[in-house]
Amino acid sequence: MERFRSFVKTSLIGGIIVILPTVIFLFFFKWLFRLVTDIIQPLTNLVVIRSNIKEIVAHILVLAIIAIGCFGIGVFVKTRLGKYIQEKLENRISKIAPGYGTIKEIVMQLIGKKFPFSSVALVRIFENDTLVTAFITDSHPDGSYTIIVPTAPNPTSGFIYHVKGEYVHHIDIPVEEVMRSVITCGAGSKNLIKAYNERRKV
Repeated sequence: MERFRSFVKTSLIGGIIVILPTVIFLFFFKWLFRLVTDIIQPLTNLVVIRSNIKEIVAHILVLAIIAIGCFGIGVFVKTRLGKYIQEKLENRISKIAPGYGTIKEIVMQLIGKKFPFSSVALVRIFENDTLVTAFITDSHPDGSYTIIVPTAPNPTSGFIYHVKGEYVHHIDIPVEEVMRSVITCGAGSKNLIKAYNERRKV
């Protein structure tokens, strides 16, 4: 009887582990779709009234227009005038909304924008068993490294340390993956620790 209960319990938990992430993703997608459609609803209504087409087609049309608009803005900001206007506008927004810079950096990371970090490392900055996630920004002839230890959830802000090479454990994981872990305050660090333990076995 006990074995049967254990079997049922482990099977149920196993099923939940498989299904729950998918359900959460679908709920998130549904929430995101509703959020976007609510934002563009006034434009959708305008298109429906003027062209007499179905609402779902109007949503697609409005999203396409927004995508084209984003593309046009992206092309414009590559010009000298566009860069000037962008800098002025962002400086103005940053003064009004101090969190704008952090949000921009997180968005840039999520869409794959690269940052000037050469590699990932786990570093014993206190010279004991405590490990901190760090990005290597420079190496020096004496074997030491300059690193930045990010402060979650913003991966581009943190503390700069100059550390002896013996305390720096290089980890062969993409910078982007660790960036995402920092943004989520350490969630998803399993691959980082796994790579560190495998390196120690070698």
